[in-house]
Amino acid sequence: MRISARADYAVRAVLELAVRQGGGPVKTPVKAETIALAQDIPHKFLEGILGDLRRGGVVDSRRGGNGGYTLARDAAEITVADVIRAVDGPIVSVRGERPTGLAYTGSAQPLLPLWIALRANVRRILEGVSIADIAADALPTPVQQLAAEPAAWENP
Repeated sequence: MRISARADYAVRAVLELAVRQGGGPVKTPVKAETIALAQDIPHKFLEGILGDLRRGGVVDSRRGGNGGYTLARDAAEITVADVIRAVDGPIVSVRGERPTGLAYTGSAQPLLPLWIALRANVRRILEGVSIADIAADALPTPVQQLAAEPAAWENP
C-alpha cells in the first residue's frame, strides 16, 4: 500500500490545525502559510490540498486579514480515513477501482477476497484513529501494538 504525498501532507495539515486550535470553543483561523512553514509543506501544493479538505467537509475557510483555516468539526470526530478520502478518494483501490467493483475469473478468483480483506484491515486502522488521538500522542491500543511489533519496522 502507498500513502501519497497529498495524503501525508493533508493529515499533517489537519493535525497542525488541531494542535493550534486546542480544544477550546473559539477557533482562531490559521493561515496556509503558517501551516506550510510549520510542517515543511510546499505552500502552493498545500493550498490545493486545503481546498480539497474544505470541499470534503474536513476544514472551513475564512477570507480576509483575519482569515485562514479551521477544523470543520471537533478533532475527535475527524478520522485519518476522512482526511485521506477528502484528498485521494477511496482508501484502497486496485487499478484505480474499488475492490467491490472488480471481477476475476479462473485462477485469479481468490484475489478478490484478498483485496477486500486488505481494504477492511486498512479501513479498521485509519477509521479507528482520530486527529485528536494523534494530537494527544495517544494512538489506540491496537495501533500501538501493531507498531510495537519489530517486524512492522522492517522492510522485506
